[in-house]
Amino acid sequence: MSASAVESASPADLNARYSAATLALALPADTVLYLLLPMFAPEFGVSVAEAGILLAANRLIRIAGYSWVARFYARRGDRPTDILAVVAAAISTLGYATLSGFWLLLPMRLLWGLAFAALNLSTQAMATVEARGASRRSGYSRAIIAVGPMLALPLGAVLAEAHGPRAIFFVLTAVAVAAFWTSRRLPAEPHPIPVTRRRLTMPTALDIWSFLEGFTLDGLFIIGLGYLGKDLLPGSAVIAAGLLMALRYLSEIVLSPVGGQMAERFGAERLLVTLSVTTALVLVGFGAGWLWSCAAVIVVLRALQLPLVAPIVARRTPGPGRVQALATRAVWRDIGAGTGPMVAGLLLPIASPLWIYAVSAACLALSALACVRRRATGA
Repeated sequence: MSASAVESASPADLNARYSAATLALALPADTVLYLLLPMFAPEFGVSVAEAGILLAANRLIRIAGYSWVARFYARRGDRPTDILAVVAAAISTLGYATLSGFWLLLPMRLLWGLAFAALNLSTQAMATVEARGASRRSGYSRAIIAVGPMLALPLGAVLAEAHGPRAIFFVLTAVAVAAFWTSRRLPAEPHPIPVTRRRLTMPTALDIWSFLEGFTLDGLFIIGLGYLGKDLLPGSAVIAAGLLMALRYLSEIVLSPVGGQMAERFGAERLLVTLSVTTALVLVGFGAGWLWSCAAVIVVLRALQLPLVAPIVARRTPGPGRVQALATRAVWRDIGAGTGPMVAGLLLPIASPLWIYAVSAACLALSALACVRRRATGA
């Protein structure tokens, strides 16, 4: 970020960039753990089954705790919330480097889950604080966030091959501590809180789409890529997997700003339907056996879709309800992303991949169409 660019940027743009940079510095430890923990489970003192539980634990605590995090964030503002989250991220990363065993690593995963909830909510809220340019800011925010994991994954794979899986987490602890610099530049003003009392409500069409997007793209697709393509990975497994995961984040850096600009021009809802239906068609091809070509297209489409939900939520829920609405969408995505791998693990060994991905693709396309129908009818 050059000095001239900072000087010409609006306060909303600057705050969105600082919030995204904070998450970019805190996030790499989590993504590297997803790479290394299943492959080096004995070195961490856990079984493969326990490794799966640990990797899911941060999502489970977010599902339970997002509403509490949202209320804390709204009362305290971005700067105090993000600084506290950075402390939690640094502690959990240091725990990955030094602790062994399921019961010692589990609190680190729960701590990180709450930290990510706060940092993720801050990035979305800062990007949508002004309606004008929200899609553009969301796109650039996603690109900034992806820089950290993209650089850390290949480095983590190389260090794991040379020095074991623990060394990279000492490096990433220092990276997380560097996030204090960006978090201290965020505003400290609280966000408005709705005066209405919370009540149990039925999920909206956008809730269902968020669930299915997480279920399909962060669950079935990622697990299916590893399961169906495990015999096709060239060379060292850990380095090959690290490069594949890094390419996913590289696509976000390049394409999320493009998705944000397209949403500004054509409308976020219309673009969401177009990309979701296209993704559904490509998922059918993925299940039919065109594995790598369809996977590459899905990665591109996913990166274009990432900036769309937050501006749609902000436009449909203006005023004090915006922060809680953003948290609700994140919860539904986490539920989908948490259940998708479990369903994939159960179905892929016994069912036809074509049927699995065709059914999930149809559900994703229909849920996207329902989002626009709801807006058009006011239902």
